[in-house]
Amino acid sequence: MILSDDKINHLSHIILKDLKNSPVALQGDEISVLREIKRLIAAEVHIDKEVDVIVRNKLAAYTRKMAEGTPEWTNQYNRFFEEEMRKRRR
Repeated sequence: MILSDDKINHLSHIILKDLKNSPVALQGDEISVLREIKRLIAAEVHIDKEVDVIVRNKLAAYTRKMAEGTPEWTNQYNRFFEEEMRKRRR
């Protein structure tokens, strides 16, 4: 999923608000925590982009071409995407 800077900023503020309302004790000031939340979200988005490129390259390498958006293509894409994500989360 591609997120714009505005969306990342919005999500990070929502997460910070929820953390402040939870029994969790925050380490450091709010600005530092907010920066760290934004950094983590951006890192996850970057991983998703990398995996998307890898999966699309795998699908393009098939000798029998599949049209993007078809159920077959979508099923293969999701399967390969999950495989690649599992490799990165060990």
